[in-house]
Amino acid sequence: MANHKSALKRIRSNEAKRLRNKYQHKTTRNAVRDLRVVEDKKDAEEKLVKVISMLDKLAKTNIIHKNKAANLKSKLTKHVAAL
Repeated sequence: MANHKSALKRIRSNEAKRLRNKYQHKTTRNAVRDLRVVEDKKDAEEKLVKVISMLDKLAKTNIIHKNKAANLKSKLTKHVAAL
């Protein structure tokens, strides 16, 4: 176990950040999955804007790599355009 007050605080803050990152990542993955099954183009275009925003936020905070975010955005945009 940690011996210093600062180490104990670091453990607490790391756990809080881990749970927040996990929640944001899972929520975004679910949004991507939901966007892929949408058949209506207008609805898909509306969802695409929200999903792209979520991916950008994850990449900005280093929850996912910026290239992964770019690849997902590209594939999703192509998918919506093909509807």
